[in-house]
Amino acid sequence: MADRKALIVFGGWDGHEPDRVADLFATILRNEGFDVELSDTLAAFEDGAKLAGLNLIVPIWTMGGIEPQQERPVLDAVAIHGVGLAGCHGGMCDAFRAATEWQFMTGGQWVAHPGNDGVRYRVNICQDNPHAITAGIGDFDVVSEQYYLHTDPGNNVLATCDFPTAGADGPHTANACKMPQVWTKMYGAGRVYYNALGHNRVVLEAAEPRELMRRGFLWAAKGIGLD
Repeated sequence: MADRKALIVFGGWDGHEPDRVADLFATILRNEGFDVELSDTLAAFEDGAKLAGLNLIVPIWTMGGIEPQQERPVLDAVAIHGVGLAGCHGGMCDAFRAATEWQFMTGGQWVAHPGNDGVRYRVNICQDNPHAITAGIGDFDVVSEQYYLHTDPGNNVLATCDFPTAGADGPHTANACKMPQVWTKMYGAGRVYYNALGHNRVVLEAAEPRELMRRGFLWAAKGIGLD
């Protein structure tokens, strides 16, 4: 197996258990033969040459802010050098709310989660859009935050949920929709994967979310490309 290198950068809001999620993702990646580096500082993004030599970048950093000298090397690693980017929940698509190019790269931005944590809803796999990431995985229920996101219309959506869920609908009741939950996209030369699940480690340890993350990592990773 060729060298596989991944960088996991974790931090931000503690409520999403960034350290525990990073540990889980590192285990998944190491089981797939990756040499995994973990860092709890955004300074890990500043070495552009190092990032360009990776197969995969996994951000786990809810909210907070990112400096230009930290963001630009990530953007270039993905867009120019084809390094994969993969993540979940607020750790990737509620990171750095003022960084619009980050949102352009990731394909979405969290806006709300009516009912907060503890909402039961069903994740529906898009059976009319077969993909290696979702092959053989059926619809499944989760109890977590149900994310409403502003999303890129160019995303390749692999799973959705019916939004809002009754009893946790708030002012969005009259705007029922299929909310994207899992997607892929390209950002320049790089593959990008996102899964809206992952409020905490327990959610991600369930069979379907964990397998979706494992396959998403492999699909996005440069030079591996699960297809």
